[in-house]
Amino acid sequence: MILTEKETTALKELQTQEKICMDHYNLCAASAKDQGLKDLFSQIAKDEQDHYRVLGKLMEGEIPALPESRLDSSSYHPAAAYDSTSNQGDKQHDEILCSDSIGNEKMVSSDYNAGVFRFGSSDVRKVLNRIQTQEQQHAEMIYKYKQQNGMTASC
Repeated sequence: MILTEKETTALKELQTQEKICMDHYNLCAASAKDQGLKDLFSQIAKDEQDHYRVLGKLMEGEIPALPESRLDSSSYHPAAAYDSTSNQGDKQHDEILCSDSIGNEKMVSSDYNAGVFRFGSSDVRKVLNRIQTQEQQHAEMIYKYKQQNGMTASC
């Protein structure tokens, strides 16, 4: 597959976003107070790393298979980590990480939505659409975590 300059530029921009997401989730995993949230962020970081790798393969002219997400939003049911007796500073800290992460996922999903239309290859569009779907699922899982922990007021 031969890419146009416009397509290559779009892939580079998406790959830059994936690198930022990967770094963001690794920082969030290191910073989160709740172990369940740390684990969620670590798994999302690995998905973002897969996305980065797949975009690199596309830039090399390959149509790679996108690995399945390590997470399934439909079966993700986070445990409650926070209640009225919990450290409210820790809860607020994790809530900020979650809200920021949902905002990032919205932005990246939007970038994929706009970017997909730059490509002539339906195979490339399918790969990008699949990544976009995984980004939306990441946001959904983080939102479920927020719901379970009484953090949904500030989405």
